[in-house]
Amino acid sequence: MNFLTIVWFRHDLRLADNPALAAALERRGQILPVFIWSPEEEGRWTPGTASRWWLHHSLSSLSKNLQALHAPLVIRRGPALEALNQLIDETRATAVVWNRRYEPAAIARDKQIKQAFRERGIDAESYNGSLLYEPWDVATKTGQPYQVFAPFWKACTAREAPTEPLDAPEYLPGLRTKVAGEPLECLGLLPKLDWDAGMREHWTPGEAGAHARLKQFTDRALGEYHELRNRPDLEGSSQLSPYLHFGEISPRQVWHLVDQFRRVHRTPTVQQATKTFLAEIGWREFAHHLLYHFPHTINAPLREKFTRFAWEQDATGLKHWQRGQTGYPIVDAGMRQLWQWGWMHNRVRMIVASFLVKDLLISWHAGAEWFWDTLVDADLANNTLGWQWTAGCGADAAPFFRIFNPVSQGQKFDVDGEYVRRWVPELARLPTEHIHAPWEAPADVLAAAGVRLGQDYPRPLVDHALARTRALERLAAIKDG
Repeated sequence: MNFLTIVWFRHDLRLADNPALAAALERRGQILPVFIWSPEEEGRWTPGTASRWWLHHSLSSLSKNLQALHAPLVIRRGPALEALNQLIDETRATAVVWNRRYEPAAIARDKQIKQAFRERGIDAESYNGSLLYEPWDVATKTGQPYQVFAPFWKACTAREAPTEPLDAPEYLPGLRTKVAGEPLECLGLLPKLDWDAGMREHWTPGEAGAHARLKQFTDRALGEYHELRNRPDLEGSSQLSPYLHFGEISPRQVWHLVDQFRRVHRTPTVQQATKTFLAEIGWREFAHHLLYHFPHTINAPLREKFTRFAWEQDATGLKHWQRGQTGYPIVDAGMRQLWQWGWMHNRVRMIVASFLVKDLLISWHAGAEWFWDTLVDADLANNTLGWQWTAGCGADAAPFFRIFNPVSQGQKFDVDGEYVRRWVPELARLPTEHIHAPWEAPADVLAAAGVRLGQDYPRPLVDHALARTRALERLAAIKDG
């Protein structure tokens, strides 16, 4: 009998350490790699504009890699079950394999597909290709899901270390006959307007780009990660998040490379740096743990009392925040970096998120939706955890009364003002002592720097001290409620 296995690629756009692909090879038959474009099956959270840009280039890279191994990628449109059934009918495939996703809509869809195939007598199996630990394998002593990161990560690290990553195949037994598919360009993933120049310049989507980024990080910054990770003006973060989201590199690959680095460089600084970095991988695990166990949080706060919070309906404030025109330089720098690169430094993400939900009192939903559309690493688990953490309404959340001061945050983490100067060039000539609060600069200093407040650069949208008081009053209201 001639076995044929369909390998359904999703958020695992790589050849190395791909459990579903490895399982297909173990069946010792032919392999048909498939990608199905079905955004309507994602529910409310269809891929955003920046994610679509990345997906186009990642699929292009994967397609070339598969073609080199004599197993061309076939692209079809969804719905997924309909597309897969059609491929089974066309090719007489005997099995379909894929790596799991953990978003509520994807879980429901995959269960339906698995059941439908088994009723047809088609072998359908899914694998863990995205996480170090499955969400259902980590639980408290009472069998409940964790809601606090520290004990969650302690429980994870007490388990056996992740197994060694799988090597990439050197050859794939692709079909001897051609199967029709859509050209990648026909999916319309790229923007019609040329706004993506900054992303094209900064990023290299694909498996090779992921490993190049990881090597660059380990060579330049990993050993000092504990000290550098909060400095947006320095190259101190890994910038691996989009590669992990699209599965161009696996967390297991990252884990083992970082662990190897730790074993080679045994100084206390490196030990602390690698421990801190792996805990960041742990936050990603924690985000997926929460998404799996509390799927309603993609639309509603985990802490129910926050459903009563009186958010402002401030379309003007939201627009100024989105465009990086709030009058607070560190906030505006972050929002402009997001627009140019489709990415923002994590420390600045916390600052801009705090400003939106606490200074402007605009709902975290609005921030989550904007990030979803503009981030190349837009990930439903991470996005949900991050925004509910800032708003104080999620698991292990920062208390709502923890309100970041955008001036002191800028002074602390952009010490010389270089991050602001790069992304807010109209302030570039301001002295460092005034760059994070230009409205406090003397008139002659502003004039010498060529800055006219209200013309070249906006005055602050709100007074932070007054905004903080207002936010705490709203918090008190839901406590009393």
